Amino acid sequence: MLVKDRMTANPYCISKDTSISAALDLMAERDFHRIPVVAGQNLVGLVTEGTIAENTPSKATSLSVYELNYLLAKSTVESVMIKDVVTIHPDALLEEAAVLMRQHDIGCLVVTEGSKVVGIITQNDIFEAFIDLLGYYEEGSRYVIPVEDKPGILADLTGLFFGEKAQITNLAVYRKAEQTDVVIRARGVDPKGMRKLLEDHGYPVASLITRAN
Repeated sequence: MLVKDRMTANPYCISKDTSISAALDLMAERDFHRIPVVAGQNLVGLVTEGTIAENTPSKATSLSVYELNYLLAKSTVESVMIKDVVTIHPDALLEEAAVLMRQHDIGCLVVTEGSKVVGIITQNDIFEAFIDLLGYYEEGSRYVIPVEDKPGILADLTGLFFGEKAQITNLAVYRKAEQTDVVIRARGVDPKGMRKLLEDHGYPVASLITRAN
């Protein structure tokens, strides 16, 4: 799965001359938490709720509400934006985006082609992709099968499902220090009967959860 498959394409952007108060109003109106800052179509910064809060006086200061609003209306996002923005290409792997977010301890990446902003991808987009990959909302049964990690295991397992005319909708392999778990979500077969068939072939099922829509 690629970044372009999960990103928000053509995100709303603002110029560096936009006032902080206008940026805050836009975030509140559109339920944004961050907005790319551009010159033309080229990325020059990123403004977030966090960077604004860190770089403007809090309501606990001696400034009156009028003075604070005046300051936010006169100050531009250029004074508070992140200038060294972490970016990623739309054709990058989704897991690369996750690694970058983790390495830099950030909640989003601006997606660029050269310096042109083409999208934005957030932690929530990564979470949603993970949920979709494992088929959490899909109808069917989820089998967790501990196996010996050796060639032919997946072919053998999926062949058992195929023999019962089951439809495999999702498949993942989770390697741990002590064992490897194959996670299969399938439908079109009786889960109890499928479990017995797997165990009769030497594949104990560690977990079996059935979800019906």
